[in-house]
Amino acid sequence: MNRYPTILTIAGSDSGGGAGIQADLKTIGSLGGNGLSAITALTAQNTVEVRSVFPVPADFLKEQLLAVLEDIQVDAIKIGMIGTVENAWVIADIIAQFKPGFVVLDPVFASSSGTRLATAEMINVFWEKLFPLADLVTPNIDEAKLLLGREINSLESMQEAASEMIAKGCRAVLLKGGHLISEQLFDVLAQKGQEVLVFESAFIPSPNLHGTGCTLSSAIATFKALGNSLPEAIIFAKEYISAAIAAGKDAKTGTGNGPLNHFFDPVPMRVLD
Repeated sequence: MNRYPTILTIAGSDSGGGAGIQADLKTIGSLGGNGLSAITALTAQNTVEVRSVFPVPADFLKEQLLAVLEDIQVDAIKIGMIGTVENAWVIADIIAQFKPGFVVLDPVFASSSGTRLATAEMINVFWEKLFPLADLVTPNIDEAKLLLGREINSLESMQEAASEMIAKGCRAVLLKGGHLISEQLFDVLAQKGQEVLVFESAFIPSPNLHGTGCTLSSAIATFKALGNSLPEAIIFAKEYISAAIAAGKDAKTGTGNGPLNHFFDPVPMRVLD
C-alpha cells in the first residue's frame, strides 16, 4: 500500500510557535511530509525571551518514542533541543535500537535570545553518544565554537572546523555560516572521505529569524525522506528556508524576533510507492 513520507521530530516545545516542535511540524507539513513528534522539554517563551524550561522526564520521553516507532514506519528523524543528559541517553539508545534511515541532529545549545540550553556534560554526551549515530550534524558557528573550543570567523576556518568534527567522529557536518553576516552567506558540508562542499546564498535582512535552525534541519530531514541525496536535500532545504525568510520578513509577530513564513507555498501531502 502507498504511505506518506514520515518524519519524526524529537525536540522542545516553543510556546511562542516560532521554533522547536512547532517550527519542525510546520516545515514538514508545508513540504508534503507527515510529521510526528516526541517532546523533550516544555518552554515558556515568546519572541523576546525564554522565561522557563521544563524538561520532560526521560522515562516519558522513552514512552513517546516507543509508541511512535513501534507502530509507524519513520523515514527520517530530526533531533533538536534535548533538555537533559538523561534524555540524550534515551534518544541514543532508541536510535541504536530502531536504526532509522536518516538522522539529522541540530545541536541546540542556546536559544536565539541567548538563553543557554546545554551544559558541559551535555556537550560530552553529544560527542560520545549522539554524533556517532547521526547521519548529519547541523551546528551554527556559535555551537561549533562550543563543540571545538576554537574561534571560527571566516569561510576557511569554517571548512577547517567542519573537517575537524569529521575527524572527531561525525559522519557528516553542515556548518551554518549565518552568524557571519555579509552580503553572501556560506554553509559548509563535510562528509567522511569526501571533498568539503560550500553552499552560497544571499543574505536576506529580516527581523523575523526565530527558528531558522529548526526549520533548516527539519527541511533536510523531509527532503531526505522524499528520496533525495544529502547534497540535494541541503540545496532544496536552503531554497525553502530562504523563501520562508523572504516571505515573512515584513510581518509583525510580537515585539522581538518573529517566526518565518513556513506556509508561503505549501504542497499537498506526498505519497510514497
